[in-house]
Amino acid sequence: MPPPVLPVGPPSARDHVGARPPTYEAEPTALPAASPDDLADLVPDTVLDGARYGACTLRAASLRGDSARYRGEPRRDALLTARFGAGEQALVLVAMATGARATPGAHRAAAELCRWIGRAVGRSHARLVEDIRAARRGELKSGLHRLTDRSLGRLRAEAAEQGLDPAEYAADLRCLLLPADPECRTRVFFGVGTGGLFRLRGGQWRDIEPAAGEVTGEPVVGFGSAPAGTPAGDRLTPDPGTTAPPGPGDPPRAPFRFRASVARPGDTLLMCTAGLADPLRSEPELSAHLAARWAAPEPPGLAAYLADVQVRVKGYADDRTAAAVWEA
Repeated sequence: MPPPVLPVGPPSARDHVGARPPTYEAEPTALPAASPDDLADLVPDTVLDGARYGACTLRAASLRGDSARYRGEPRRDALLTARFGAGEQALVLVAMATGARATPGAHRAAAELCRWIGRAVGRSHARLVEDIRAARRGELKSGLHRLTDRSLGRLRAEAAEQGLDPAEYAADLRCLLLPADPECRTRVFFGVGTGGLFRLRGGQWRDIEPAAGEVTGEPVVGFGSAPAGTPAGDRLTPDPGTTAPPGPGDPPRAPFRFRASVARPGDTLLMCTAGLADPLRSEPELSAHLAARWAAPEPPGLAAYLADVQVRVKGYADDRTAAAVWEA
């Protein structure tokens, strides 16, 4: 009797892709130094979260890079996932930040920025839900820009209070807003600094993050198309301006990025810090591997998602933080 034919599933998780293995070990080596009087400052090597609301399933993870694991340095990436409100009026926020490289306290700056933007979004969540449902893109863009500037301003004020250089006590920020209403498929991205925003559709990745400084151009179909009743000129592109000019001694401000995405069933939206965005853009084998892993009809579980996000590539040893949204 011939052996049964087993169904072909997604490829198994891998430790790394590429022609050569990474320099560092795959698992954590050294713990960051701890102070007995400041244990609250410790950052875990890895955090993992997930949820399912409306038409989407969320998976999020943040992990120390190979270099930090080897050197016993804390994770500079911070991750915040939060739900504000209840029922169909709820709003899910995913915020991630990366502290400045080779700077003491970088992990604190990233965590504080996530908390401040989370507090600002939480206090405004009811209005944000209304604007998202009504496709008020101009109001969303300007309002989120103000909240982002306010949070970055608090970070600069904190640096001044501690006698630190504002350019060093700083962080890149990226956020997703996901309404819990199953009838609303608008996904809102905003932030400043480096990282990536990608869409997986039909097994193919597309980089949908607008270029810094771009102020005109056609929207990405399905991910930036103007909804019915919206003026054609209301393009969802990054705003290179700021609500107020930098003050004396302030570091130059990165362009504010904003996009409202109308998701299609079967799409996967990926927002990540530079630690994953850079190898995803540069290593075709990594993008092909993740596309194959995430092409299944059902989203991966938390453990499988973590295994996928931590697939390593030689030459890329920074922290990785990634949030992926699967559309039912």
